[in-house]
Amino acid sequence: MADVVVGRDKCGEQRLVSLPLSRIRVIMKSSPEVSSINQEALVLTAKATELFVQYLATYSYRHGSGKEKKALTYSDLSNTAEESETFQFLADILPKKILASKYLKMLKEKREDEEENDNNDESDNEAES
Repeated sequence: MADVVVGRDKCGEQRLVSLPLSRIRVIMKSSPEVSSINQEALVLTAKATELFVQYLATYSYRHGSGKEKKALTYSDLSNTAEESETFQFLADILPKKILASKYLKMLKEKREDEEENDNNDESDNEAES
């Protein structure tokens, strides 16, 4: 794994984490089960989050088209979420981008299928009567 990079605060002093602890505290407190947060737990959660994001970005870059372009793109992240078993839980959060016209076409087809199924159900019910 890569070496731990230490951030710097406003005064130029080294920090163990780069993410803002106050924001992480707000996110953690948004859970109804959490009443208080230990400072060590907060720092460890922040560091674990940083390492996770770093791993996700590195994996997506190496397995995506990022190497060719020397850039990490959203599609690299969404492909990783869809194709990697490790990151499968992110598939709903990082969906593949589609054009609005394609989405509208998919919705129309879905409605037509549902209407067709409803009509089949109705004719089945009439045949039973």
